[in-house]
Amino acid sequence: MSDINIVLIGFMGVGKSTVSEYLGKRYSMKTVEMDQIIEEREKMSIPDIFKTYGEEYFRDLETELLKELQSERNVVISCGGGTALRECNVAEMKKNGRVVLLTASPKLIYSRVKDIDDRPVLYGRKTVEGISELMEERREKYEAAADIVIQTDNKSVSTICEELMHSLTEMEE
Repeated sequence: MSDINIVLIGFMGVGKSTVSEYLGKRYSMKTVEMDQIIEEREKMSIPDIFKTYGEEYFRDLETELLKELQSERNVVISCGGGTALRECNVAEMKKNGRVVLLTASPKLIYSRVKDIDDRPVLYGRKTVEGISELMEERREKYEAAADIVIQTDNKSVSTICEELMHSLTEMEE
């Protein structure tokens, strides 16, 4: 297992960062938060990158970072919510990893993101209905990218990670 990466995708608020952190500690894997790396490199927040350079520029930064991560092994990569919407990004993810889609109900996601203001794609849509619509728009691309899909509602992070690792082990056999 240690020669592949685990690439976590899914809508904002599904728990990618939490799951990534847990897997990293539990299985001694390096963790990469793509959004965090991009913010550090650009020396600005994602909303500022969107505002200053546009979404396309930001998506290009994600693509470049995924290409860089090809050389890494035994890494959990936590992608931004929109990363898997580009087919070229999905191709990069699959070159050296198993793509795991984490899902959650729009209601749960709303409860997690309602007090956060750094999600540009949610501007004007921060309602259960708005989140539900955006999730539906993205669902097909997320599902097409995924090797494994894990529903996270009402599950502890340890349960989610056990399920994920079990599914990965079955895939490798």
